[in-house]
Amino acid sequence: MSKKEFTDKEQNAENEMPIDINADENQHGTTHLNEPVAEQSLVEKLQTELAEEKDKYLRQVAEFDNFKRRNAKERMEMIQTAGRDVITDLLEVLDDCDRAQQQLEKNNESEAMKEGVLLVFNKLRNILQSKGVKVMQTIGEEFNADLHDAISEIPAPTEELKGKIVDEVLKGYYLNDKIIRHAKVVVGK
Repeated sequence: MSKKEFTDKEQNAENEMPIDINADENQHGTTHLNEPVAEQSLVEKLQTELAEEKDKYLRQVAEFDNFKRRNAKERMEMIQTAGRDVITDLLEVLDDCDRAQQQLEKNNESEAMKEGVLLVFNKLRNILQSKGVKVMQTIGEEFNADLHDAISEIPAPTEELKGKIVDEVLKGYYLNDKIIRHAKVVVGK
């Protein structure tokens, strides 16, 4: 058989019998066409699941970071205000010290005793200040219901003092810039 005859036979065979690219002896020719699509959908499904799990992971990491920050902030606030109850109780002692100091300044009996007592009072004030306690300045300030408790109102001695604090009955205090006791004041009207 010549080369030309062989080529002609191949062409005749091709024309008579359709070529089945996906031909498998046991399966129909179109069966294999669906398999790559199934594999592709499986890959897409796995990619989607991976993206979802990655998203969940990132959200949990972010939530945990927020928890750590919030916990650290709460811990710092707790440390700063840990002695709040003790300091609040000591404020009553400080009020008594202020009253005693006023009485000592009126009396001129014993300068040595007066000086010793004032040293103790100042030491108490300094210790409280070192722990973050600050006195609230009130006289002459605008009345603020968030900071002050109005005990009474009196006619203002001058126009400038209307709506302002005229007298202070009990001092207010801050502990690390948070109010631990409101000032009890008299307001001019």
